[in-house]
Amino acid sequence: MDWKELETALKAASGQGIAVRALIAHTNRGGESKLRNLEMRFLEAGITVGRTADDLIRYHGKMMIVDRRTLFLLSFNFVHMDIDHSRGFGIVTRNGKVVQEAVKLFEADLNRQSYSAGLNALVVSPANARKQLSTFIKQARKQLLIYDPKIADKQIMRLLEDHAKAGLDIKIIGSIEARKANLPVAPLTSMRLHTRTIIRDGRQAFVGSQSLRQPELDLRREIGIIVRDSKVVNTLLSTFEKDWESTGFDEVRDAVKADAAAAQPEATLKATRALAKEMPPLKTTVKKAIKHAVIRAGKKALANGELKSTVKDAVKKAVKEAVKEMAQEAPDR
Repeated sequence: MDWKELETALKAASGQGIAVRALIAHTNRGGESKLRNLEMRFLEAGITVGRTADDLIRYHGKMMIVDRRTLFLLSFNFVHMDIDHSRGFGIVTRNGKVVQEAVKLFEADLNRQSYSAGLNALVVSPANARKQLSTFIKQARKQLLIYDPKIADKQIMRLLEDHAKAGLDIKIIGSIEARKANLPVAPLTSMRLHTRTIIRDGRQAFVGSQSLRQPELDLRREIGIIVRDSKVVNTLLSTFEKDWESTGFDEVRDAVKADAAAAQPEATLKATRALAKEMPPLKTTVKKAIKHAVIRAGKKALANGELKSTVKDAVKKAVKEAVKEMAQEAPDR
């Protein structure tokens, strides 16, 4: 937590007689000393501090409850990297049942007691996350739009691949562990990706802290929420569509199709097969293009905010050239 404005506000609230309770992880990747320093600063300000148990490999959920009436369920941490430089979402709800379930979870973790999930809309790992997210994905009928830094759970991967084979529109911003998975995946290039979000059929959405990975579903404390509010879902949908366009995935796909179609008629099928086999080296080509673009752009372009467009142009050019070369070099068999 390096968001000083929030820390100052919490201390001020405590000074005004408001009961402020903070649950802080017993450890994290950022270093235990920083967590203990945060505890001491809070304690000195009169804030009640609890430390999470060590029964789970990590406590990673992010939420804030105000007056037991409003829940802020977040996909980002209280740090500037997440807030100012990363794609993250937060859901604010006053739904009584959801808020009370969040209070129940907070009280259980604060007092190091076991928690039993009592509401499907609040997705808590490891209590009900696997069941609820699997069901959420299974019930898709037309489309799944997913933000996830890394999808790796085998059961979830099978569900997504089955949906893709059935003709559902699936797009993933982030990455997947299975290299052979036949799923449209593209990294977010415009900023750092931190949120975990799934938009289903344009009508419902999940926002939370858990990636679709086995440890985050089964071994860690992660918290998410399923929302149906049309305004919220439409905002998430619009943001995803803009982020997807920024990845350039569709442009690359169209370039591959265009070059394949431009090949000699009798060699079209052979060239297409060769292109499919040769796709993996494109990763190396793109990496080289980015490296060269950054070197050429230099510090001046970085300072003027021109690096993104420079890199994007270089990547487009590199991909088109690689596709053209592979079409020409396709084995004549």
